[in-house]
Amino acid sequence: MASEEPGAAVEVDPHQLQSTQELTTFVQTLLTQMQGRFATMSDQIIGRIDEMGTRIDELESSIGELMTQAGVEDDAAADPNAADAVGE
Repeated sequence: MASEEPGAAVEVDPHQLQSTQELTTFVQTLLTQMQGRFATMSDQIIGRIDEMGTRIDELESSIGELMTQAGVEDDAAADPNAADAVGE
């Protein structure tokens, strides 16, 4: 059982385990599988966060380009009161 891959499912009924060694091996294998799944999920979450950061950067760039095309200065966007003054 200890030579199984970390992602492989354990097909052992815990009620059928007879010795302390079998139970220990079962628990170790189960914990190894859980650790592998956690690492995979963690990597996926970090990848998605990085992707969202990239998308936000691209969105900010696009908004900046649109503001430039529209003739709106960055200072007006940073100061909400200035935006009111521009509209008057």
